[in-house]
Amino acid sequence: MFKKVLAMFMLAVFFSVPARAELKVDIIAGATEPISIAVQKFETVGDVSSKDSAMIRDVVEADLKSTGLFRIVSRDALPEFVEMGSMPDFNLWSAIKAQVLVQAKLTAKSGGQYDLEFYVWDVNGKEQIEAQSLIASKKSARRLAHIMADAIYERLTGEIGYFDTQIVFIAETGPISNRVKRMAIMDQDGYGMRYLSDKDTFVMSPHFSPNMQTIVFLSYYNDDPMVWTLDLETGEQRRLGQFGGMNFAPRFSPDGTKVALSLVKNGITHIYEYDIESKALKQLTFGNSLNTSPSYSPDGKKMAFNSDRSGNQQIYVLDLETGKVNRITYGAGRYATPAWSPDGQFIAFTKMADDTFYIGIMDPRGRNEKILAGGWYMEAPSWAPGSRRLVYYETEKALDGIERISHIRSVDITGQNIYDIPLPDDVNGVEPTWSPKLP
Repeated sequence: MFKKVLAMFMLAVFFSVPARAELKVDIIAGATEPISIAVQKFETVGDVSSKDSAMIRDVVEADLKSTGLFRIVSRDALPEFVEMGSMPDFNLWSAIKAQVLVQAKLTAKSGGQYDLEFYVWDVNGKEQIEAQSLIASKKSARRLAHIMADAIYERLTGEIGYFDTQIVFIAETGPISNRVKRMAIMDQDGYGMRYLSDKDTFVMSPHFSPNMQTIVFLSYYNDDPMVWTLDLETGEQRRLGQFGGMNFAPRFSPDGTKVALSLVKNGITHIYEYDIESKALKQLTFGNSLNTSPSYSPDGKKMAFNSDRSGNQQIYVLDLETGKVNRITYGAGRYATPAWSPDGQFIAFTKMADDTFYIGIMDPRGRNEKILAGGWYMEAPSWAPGSRRLVYYETEKALDGIERISHIRSVDITGQNIYDIPLPDDVNGVEPTWSPKLP
């Protein structure tokens, strides 16, 4: 399904300059002045589509701008065109307050491939700080743009980029009284949405495997709610196992060898762990309470989940080695849908209090709770690679009391720069999950 992209790192050329502070974005601060970036028109060599070169430039600018950390310098303000291999006149770029200059050249190669070379210059420091060459098929030109944007983002922030990723979600169409729910996938910026399931089968809760080869999800195939897997390469769907009861809320383990899920037996819902190779099913929670929404820690040693064992819905952490369970939420309201960040520093959650839904984060011990967004109904936070952004969905309260619109939104961990990920006009998006970086 995915075209492999070969990244070849070139040795950056550094020039002797006086000692200075390194150009770096502080992305932890709640309000930081964006770094201004100028992206030149791309040089082209050979049979290069002018649409492709313009598109790659547009996507790189859009990716960087979407973070809220960068300001794109107006193209009309660019003072000169600097050919690849030539030194910029840094005084000219400083005059328009550009802090970073990006040059690029797109070359058409034999076999239907593109070679994308780009340089990144620190204008104030008068030095080249990044140089790369990327090769991919022409059909993957848009991915080249996302990978280039990731490289720039990573160089300027020191964090893992998330532009070359996808989001799987449930696309709802039709009136509220007869909604069709289909599994769909799109790039993180909303481009290229396509359906992964048909309109005749009700599906929910899709999640990626760590290697991006498989999606695990809940399907009501033949009105039987069971966990299934979808191979993204072949399109083949398989039922995960025969568990003797309704099962839902599946999540892959960090190594991809197990799936945690909720299973209803004798009217009680507990969390189990299914070993994909041995097909062994292991019960993880016990008692008479409802336990669901499992989320592994990045090292696979712990699991966050929500349970009503204390009398109302709260988040707990299970030590998978000892079996010990600790409650971590004690704030006012109910807590649900925990999601452990890829770096292990946060657990995202949904909170319900005072007739309002909230998306928030806290540390793995339940401390330092921070609310990022609030509204009439929102749920299902999922992390981007790098642990700096979350995706979730929000449903607006219907003015007529009938029709409702659901948006997929993204938010920074500072609670700033919330934006909608565009969907087709007739599609409502719910239950989004952010992928790892594409292979």
